[in-house]
Amino acid sequence: MSNQPANLKELLESGWQSKTVKQEIYDNFVKQLASGDELYPGIVGFENTVIPEINIALLSGHDMLFLGEKGQAKSRLMRGLVKFLDPEIPYVDIPEAPFHEDPLNPLSSVVKKFIGENEAENVPIAWWQRDDRYAERLAPGTKFADIIGEIDPAKLAGGVSMSTEEALHFGLIPRMHRGIFAVNELPELDELVQVGLFNILEERDVQIRGYPVRFEIDVMILFSANPSTYNRSGKVIPQLKDRIGSLIQTHYPKERSMGIEITEQEANVELGGEFPVSVPFFMKEIIEQITVQARKSKFIDQQSGVSARFSLANYRTMISSARQRGIVLGESPAVPRISDLGHLYTSSLGKLELDLMGSHQMSEKQILDAVIAEAVSVVFSEYVDRHGLAEIAELFSKGIKIEVGDMLPSSAYAERLQRVPPVWEKAFEVNAAENDAVRASCVEFVLAGLYALDKISRSQHHGGMSYET
Repeated sequence: MSNQPANLKELLESGWQSKTVKQEIYDNFVKQLASGDELYPGIVGFENTVIPEINIALLSGHDMLFLGEKGQAKSRLMRGLVKFLDPEIPYVDIPEAPFHEDPLNPLSSVVKKFIGENEAENVPIAWWQRDDRYAERLAPGTKFADIIGEIDPAKLAGGVSMSTEEALHFGLIPRMHRGIFAVNELPELDELVQVGLFNILEERDVQIRGYPVRFEIDVMILFSANPSTYNRSGKVIPQLKDRIGSLIQTHYPKERSMGIEITEQEANVELGGEFPVSVPFFMKEIIEQITVQARKSKFIDQQSGVSARFSLANYRTMISSARQRGIVLGESPAVPRISDLGHLYTSSLGKLELDLMGSHQMSEKQILDAVIAEAVSVVFSEYVDRHGLAEIAELFSKGIKIEVGDMLPSSAYAERLQRVPPVWEKAFEVNAAENDAVRASCVEFVLAGLYALDKISRSQHHGGMSYET
């Protein structure tokens, strides 16, 4: 910023004070906590479980490990801690500086020497922005040189002595001095790198090719891991586990309604526009229940987990299938139906890790079909219990045969079902009597539910389905 001090003299006159990164985070966190600000925007379902533990860890000045299955917002939580940093901090702006040095408390010999040999007004100051003070690294394939450092052959060739600090090329952690550094999938990190990390966490020193680096490196270090690998013997060295201040356990949404809220928030799907889509609530419930059932299935490896991204991808696919129908058939708004779930193979296959012991040679597609059928059955049974759909079920118990499909015009459903039962208005909170597309969606939900409860039969042909008694 133009009005910020541009040299060390101006900085000293401004009264700016040095802080450790954890003290800086503490001060800003306390201010936001006391003022009632939203601390973790976009995080849903952790209010009474995960968030209080993070708050306590921040107040304690701890490095943290976020432990949980995939798709539990671990990375988002780590990145969200950036908001507790100052908007910007000053550093000595010379090309030779190995990292963003605190002007009042320099670490490297290069910067110490420069400040010692120059008047304060000749020591240039620049400002490091908040978002640039966070770095993240995925553990697999990460080498010691990547995050700690290495002897720089080019500097040696230039005549620099191997026994001096100037011969070193620093890795990500030293270069994030005064910032936040995160490691994803900690158990996959090479053991040698783990040794370097626990030295930095505790003793603040590390050896690079025999050269002892004894810097008070000021950094908050965050980790993420999956419980199945973190708790496996030998994957994370005990000394590193012992030096991580707080272990934060994440989890999947404890209620389906919370999962729906997360899906709607994260899906970022435009439902309006030239080709609008209107999603009945029961279809949202089914999409989320599919994920819930997958997390319970004995055919799916639960140690791997079923990510929230599974729900997101399926939700987008369902909406896109309905939108395609609306574009082709001129239906506005398009309304998702059960037959749109026939396209979930594209967004689901590959996201589920099968339990090889429990799957009994079933294919992933067969397991997905079973999971979808269970989800429809669960949601439909709730509607039956809540609203009493016997009147609707009776309509389909008198020899009626109905063909459905994702590209069948909604008017075809209206022709097959002339009389709309009054209970539909109460059960589905939509006006099925006045809108053919809504009626089509309701019809398919009831048919699929009755089939799931073995009340009617179903046959599949040419991409469509026929239900009959």
